[in-house]
Amino acid sequence: MNLAARDQRVIWHPFTRQKDMLPPIPVVKGQGSLLWAENGDVYIDAVSSWWVTLHGHGHPYIAEKIYRQALQLEQVIFAGFTHEPAVQLAERLLPLLPGNFTRIFYSDNGSTSTEVALKMAIQYWWNKGEKRKKILAFHNAYHGDTFGAMSVSDRSVFTLAFHDLLFEVIFIDTPDTVNLESIAQKIREHENEIAAFIYEPLVQGAGGMKMYDAGSMDQLLALVRQAGIVCIADEVMTGFGRTGNLFASAAMVNKPDIICLSKGLTGGTMALGVTACTDRIYQAYVSDDAMKTFFHGHSFTANPLACSAAVASLDLLEEPACRKQISWLCSMQQAFAEKLQQQQLPVKDIRVTGTLLACEIEKGVDGYLNNISAHVTSEALRQGVYLRPLGNTLYLMPPYCITAAELEQVYTCMENILQAL
Repeated sequence: MNLAARDQRVIWHPFTRQKDMLPPIPVVKGQGSLLWAENGDVYIDAVSSWWVTLHGHGHPYIAEKIYRQALQLEQVIFAGFTHEPAVQLAERLLPLLPGNFTRIFYSDNGSTSTEVALKMAIQYWWNKGEKRKKILAFHNAYHGDTFGAMSVSDRSVFTLAFHDLLFEVIFIDTPDTVNLESIAQKIREHENEIAAFIYEPLVQGAGGMKMYDAGSMDQLLALVRQAGIVCIADEVMTGFGRTGNLFASAAMVNKPDIICLSKGLTGGTMALGVTACTDRIYQAYVSDDAMKTFFHGHSFTANPLACSAAVASLDLLEEPACRKQISWLCSMQQAFAEKLQQQQLPVKDIRVTGTLLACEIEKGVDGYLNNISAHVTSEALRQGVYLRPLGNTLYLMPPYCITAAELEQVYTCMENILQAL
C-alpha cells in the first residue's frame, strides 16, 4: 500500500473536505524551492508551504543548528528554567522589532501568539483596575483557529459553526481616505470600553490577501493610541520580510504595543510563536499582588530546538544576500503584476505588497468556497508548480531562495492557467 493510501486510512487533513477527498501527494524530500513527490514528480513551492518557508526547504545551516541543539538540550520546562537559545533569540529579536519592545513571551504557533496577545491586553486593563474588555478588529480579518483568535476574526466560513460561542467584537473596515472619519466616530463611541485593537498590518492573509494603504492605517493607529487602546499587530504572516520591510509595521509611524509572530520565525522548520510587548504592558504585571500574574503557558514554551532554528533563520535573514534577494523578488512581483494588467485575462484587482502578489479570478462568486481553487491547484501541479488559492483569490508567496528560472516557470504556469479559463 502506497503512502497516500495509508494516509487516507488514518489522517484527517486541515481545511480539507473529507467526502470524495483526492489522495494527498506524498512528499519525500524538500530542497530550496522544490518539493519531491514519492513518484519522482517535482514541484516548485510557490506558496512557501503555507507562508512559512523563508530560506527554502532543507536548508543545511538551519538543519545543522537544530541537530547540534538536539544533542545538547531538546526540551525543558520554561517555568523556573531558561536556556541559551531562548535568551539569545529574544536578545536578537527585540532590537529588530518595529517599536520599543522589551519582553518576549513564547508559545507554539500563530493562533497561540494571538491568544497570548489578547489575554495580555485584556488582563493589562484588569490589573490596572479598569473595565475594558471589548476588542476592535477589522472585517475580513483572520487571526487563527483557537476560540479567542476566531472571535477577533471576521465571521466567515472559518468560524460559522461557532458564532454563538465567540465573544463580541467591534468590527470596522480597513481605513482609507473616505471612511476614516466614520471609523473614528465608532471608536469614540466605545473608546472607554475597548481594551485592544488587533490588526494584520498592510495585508489581510487568509481573509483573501486584501491589501490596504499604510498612510490611512497610520492615521487610524494615531486615533486608537490617543484613546489609550492597546494596539496588537498580528505579523504572523507579514513578518520577516514578506512585505518588503522586515516587518510590515515599519511602514507606519505609529507602532504597536504588542506584536505576534510565527510562520517565518523559524524559517518554516519548527513550530514556534512569539508575543512581544512594550514596557507599558509588561509593567502592569510587575506587582506584589500574585493575582496580577499572567497565568498562561504551554508545555513546549520556548522549545530549545525551535528557538535554535529561529536564531539560525535570523542569521540567514540578516545576510546581505538574503536582503538583496528579497528586494529582487519584490521588483519581480511588481513587474509581473504590471504584465498581467496588460493582458486580457479573467482576473481583477491585481495587487502587490512586497514579495506577495494576489488577484481575483473572475469566475464564479468571490469567496473561499469557490471551487476554482481546486482546478487551479490541479492544473498547476501538472505544470510542476504548487499553488493553493484562497477560493478565487490566486496569490504567489514563494521562498526568498527561489531562482529566476523557477520564478519564470511559476509566472508562465499562472498565465497558462488563466488563459485557459
